[in-house]
Amino acid sequence: MKKLIIVLFIVGLTTQTFAQDPIQLSEVIVVATNYKYLNSVSSEEEAIPVQLLQREVAAYDVRKSEYYDDEYDFYTISFFIPDGKIVAVYDKDNKIVRTIEKFKDIALPKSVAKSVAKRFPQWTISKDVYLLNYHKEKGVKKVYKLTLENGDQRLKVKTDGEGNFL
Repeated sequence: MKKLIIVLFIVGLTTQTFAQDPIQLSEVIVVATNYKYLNSVSSEEEAIPVQLLQREVAAYDVRKSEYYDDEYDFYTISFFIPDGKIVAVYDKDNKIVRTIEKFKDIALPKSVAKSVAKRFPQWTISKDVYLLNYHKEKGVKKVYKLTLENGDQRLKVKTDGEGNFL
């Protein structure tokens, strides 16, 4: 037992002598130009494809695009995935001015699903379309267009992002 403790003590001392010398790394500056867009549009209840595409839009650098030219004030860029699309307008400083977003058949936020289930208990949601409009100065407008079915009957309703019926 004594030999084991002595061996562990010696191994503990020797491992510290082989540690690497500290090196100085260059300073890295991270600039989040479109954080206002992400803070405005994203929430924890958003569907994963929506969040991923919104992050892609926020991370896009229009200045590195082949279409970039200092003469233009605004650039319209479209982003597509199978579930939806986002059309974003950037200014010449790479800041998002406004977006139009449309997603089909995505997972609904809990607040919207609960609101629909409470008001229409015997109905099922067969289709949904999520529309989001972002404007730098006007803010965000979220609308869910839902098609409900109950047997042979169909009903179309609209809700906002919190589940309030419009």
